Amino acid sequence: MATFKTLDDLTDITGKRVLVRVDLNVPVKDGKVTDTTRIERVAPTILELSGKGAKVILLAHFGRPKDGPSPDLSLSLIVPAIEEVLDHAVLFASDCIHAPAADAIAKMNNGDILLLENTRFHKEEEKNDAAFTKAMADLGDIYVNDAFSAAHRAHASTEGLAKHLPAYAGRTMQAELEALEKGLGSPARPVVAIVGGAKVSTKIDLLMNLVKKVDALVIGGGMANTFLAARGTNVGKSLCEHDLADTAKQIMIEAATSGCAIVLPEDGVIAREFKAGADNEVVSIDSIPADAMVLDVGPKSVEAVKAWIGRATTLVWNGPLGAFEITPFDAATVAAAKYAAECTKAGKLTSVAGGGDTVSALNHAGVADEFSYVSTAGGAFLEWMEGKVLPGVAVLEAEK
Repeated sequence: MATFKTLDDLTDITGKRVLVRVDLNVPVKDGKVTDTTRIERVAPTILELSGKGAKVILLAHFGRPKDGPSPDLSLSLIVPAIEEVLDHAVLFASDCIHAPAADAIAKMNNGDILLLENTRFHKEEEKNDAAFTKAMADLGDIYVNDAFSAAHRAHASTEGLAKHLPAYAGRTMQAELEALEKGLGSPARPVVAIVGGAKVSTKIDLLMNLVKKVDALVIGGGMANTFLAARGTNVGKSLCEHDLADTAKQIMIEAATSGCAIVLPEDGVIAREFKAGADNEVVSIDSIPADAMVLDVGPKSVEAVKAWIGRATTLVWNGPLGAFEITPFDAATVAAAKYAAECTKAGKLTSVAGGGDTVSALNHAGVADEFSYVSTAGGAFLEWMEGKVLPGVAVLEAEK
């Protein structure tokens, strides 16, 4: 495993200007933050640095501004929510470089926390522009990256700064990297991966990488229909990418070559309309009516998935098994998630999950807190599962 300097490697930081890249891309409605999860995730790093007397300078993006500064995408909107989570005053500067930032930093006392304005108000941020990065680096003495969710971007504040300043992983970044190492880096075997969701087309790289690394790959959601169809099964009106049949076959061939078992549904819950409470029935996967669609895997399939989870020492999960957003088509995802949580709680399983729908599904099942680690990173988590190098992580690698 690559090594990363962490906050444990920082000794006397009293009075030091610490630039901390965090993820504050939180949902806002009517000017108020509606979900503080991402703020809560970075709170330990911020408070630890502040408690040690550092001048904590927060860098973050917010939304996707197109033409420079925009009032509705100003990080000033987030300050009250940060103060509430941290129970600490938070200062604000109207720019992330130049005089507004420099002046605000010059006035800081040891332990103060300052939030700089949206880094993406400058187009140079996403271009990782050398001059822009240097101007930002001049504001600090130390760089801490605690935004794994942005680590797949080689931007000035996520990758460039680490080339100018002593760089460290924050507590959230550290926890994420340690969890991911247990998940696929150097996992305890057997390793089982569950991958669901709507389309194979969005997860080709992911599936190709996983079949080379795991002992069994459980495929659910709409994407399972593409594999079933490629195998010759009639999936009726189910969501299916028939044009990717050859891709699905290639993934199955790669799995066989690598010794990875592909686990597809044996039965399914079908309906004639996609709505909550729709009339439904369970049928064998080989008996799907032409006018029906599969919206969840059936009870036999759930038992098969649970059996694979029961055999596993490590579980990596991305994507629901069915249309979990509507009842009763959430049943399989909830049952499998609860069983994985039970095995984790019993100390039999290391469970790592991530990706937008996955987090929602595990929260829906009420077990997100019972998994070993649940990543909120989205794109970065998927790219890690695909085996790609994440620039914001690679630049932190160091020999301790």
